[in-house]
Amino acid sequence: MGVAEIGEATGLGRGALYHHIQSKEDLLYDISSRYIRNLVETARKTVAQHPDPEDRIRRLSFDLMETVGHHLAEMTVCFREVEALSGEHYTNISRFHAEYEQIWIDAVSAGVASGVFRDIDGEKVAVKGLLGMYFYSFLWLNSEGKYKPAEIGDIFADLFLRAVAR
Repeated sequence: MGVAEIGEATGLGRGALYHHIQSKEDLLYDISSRYIRNLVETARKTVAQHPDPEDRIRRLSFDLMETVGHHLAEMTVCFREVEALSGEHYTNISRFHAEYEQIWIDAVSAGVASGVFRDIDGEKVAVKGLLGMYFYSFLWLNSEGKYKPAEIGDIFADLFLRAVAR
């Protein structure tokens, strides 16, 4: 899709569109970064407010599925087009995703340290795999379906916690 088609779809003239967006890559970056920045900020608050490892995982799960439910379009664009980003844009998106993933890894590590979760060989790989079920739900999630995002978050939290349980 070109800038002209974006202008048509939004009802903005080319000049007005370029006033707000410098390039298609800037637009892609804005779309791709908004949801992950919000996730990181929310997760930082969750870490501070939920010291119990199980509660933390449940809250992170709820927040992630709520985000997926509210940002399906943005996540679809991000996961399908993120490789089109270059330089600093790509680095920033990668950094946000890595930071978010690290928050989950740290939550599991805290649970292991407190004796609530079992010691997992390949902990980072396990967390990546478990996060995959959340992130790729954008492919099938229907916010108007039988299960709402928060309910799916509960189901996923149960699966996650069973996977790491002592």
